[in-house]
Amino acid sequence: MADMTPSDTTPSGTSGALDAAALDEVVTFTSDLIRIDTTNRGSGDCRERPAAEYVAERLADAGLEPTLLERTPGRTNVVARIEGTDPSAEALLVHGHLDVVPAEPADWTVHPFSGEVRDDVVWGRGAIDMKNMDAMVLSVVRAWARSGVRPRRDIVIAYTADEEASAVDGSGFLADHHPELFEGCTEAIGESGAFTFHAGPGLALYPIAAGERGTGWLKLTAHGKAGHGSKVNRANAVSRLAAAIARIGEHEWPVRLTPTVRAALRELALLHGVETDVDAPGFDPDDLLGKLGPAAALVEPTLRNSANPTVLEAGYKVNVIPGQATALVDGRMVPGGEEEFSATLDLLTGPDVEWEFHHRETALQAPVDSTAFARMRAAVERFDPAGHVVPYCMSGGTDAKQFSRLGITGYGFSPLKLPPGFDYQALFHGVDERVPVPALHFGVRVLDHYLQSA
Repeated sequence: MADMTPSDTTPSGTSGALDAAALDEVVTFTSDLIRIDTTNRGSGDCRERPAAEYVAERLADAGLEPTLLERTPGRTNVVARIEGTDPSAEALLVHGHLDVVPAEPADWTVHPFSGEVRDDVVWGRGAIDMKNMDAMVLSVVRAWARSGVRPRRDIVIAYTADEEASAVDGSGFLADHHPELFEGCTEAIGESGAFTFHAGPGLALYPIAAGERGTGWLKLTAHGKAGHGSKVNRANAVSRLAAAIARIGEHEWPVRLTPTVRAALRELALLHGVETDVDAPGFDPDDLLGKLGPAAALVEPTLRNSANPTVLEAGYKVNVIPGQATALVDGRMVPGGEEEFSATLDLLTGPDVEWEFHHRETALQAPVDSTAFARMRAAVERFDPAGHVVPYCMSGGTDAKQFSRLGITGYGFSPLKLPPGFDYQALFHGVDERVPVPALHFGVRVLDHYLQSA
């Protein structure tokens, strides 16, 4: 084992498995993975295999036996299991995806696939979403191998393809066709949680995801009468579709508070010194949000269902009225809000527009009073005693949805300690995505501690 410096050691009571090499490796791995272009445009042209081979080789170097699996050639997933010391203990899944969303180099300060380390910051697409977490897990596993550490429970590591699209080649494929690889797993951690959210001077929050809104990507189709653009047409498919889209875009969805969101509001109100009873009749969450400052952004997107029109397609010539027009809508459903969502879409689209789910995944909830959540809270607050862990519900979705088919309860837990002014959430799918090196070091320490205590 390499010599450890005081800044590299973990607090007393931990194994001290991490060495200086682990902190160096997490930076190298993050940078290397960014340089492997795994852009997923949703058109099927992504190839995660080079990144999968990269992580598999390093897992094998740590004494593990990674399995590479593909539904489609080049769309590669990696799964490996670390055997724990207690065969009777339930297993834990740790998952991260290898694909990234597109990036336009001309818009960036540095090339998005350079993996450049500049001013103690790693730059590039995937630095936050989520090659940083992929690298942190690799770093911890290899440090354990060097020091002979074994966790109490089995840990299954999964690096997936296709998370940034439908996950049909990734976690969906693994859950549906290789459930045996996840035998015994009851809980999972993945993106996106335990990052520093600066809610005001001296108030550093660490939101841990204990829920996700469901995904309802919709296709709308309006039928009408084709004809000449100069003629009166009362059955214009474009007009019918436009009217439906306008109604959807302007609809005010009612508040639907889930247990996770109630817990988040309760803890945030307490931290902000706001007296409120989130369970009282007539409780107004929007009024409370107005008193929470920046922290309101953690909760606001998950108070309600939502539906945002994103794509319109119709016609082929300016003087020809088409007989059909289509649109895509990004719908999201709070846990328990699926029936309301469908009934509302029936009303908003009306009799002249059909709608269907283009892609659908379930909403998730995880208990915030669980032992798992308590241990995640303890791991974060051990390494940042001034920080405050709070639960939250993700507005979007992750691979936890697909793994939930196997009865696995998922949490968003990819720890990073970030400086004030660093807008973590804006960098998801954004320009100039980057991660500070000290944040990676913090994440490795927290993961090491949590995975050994889990």
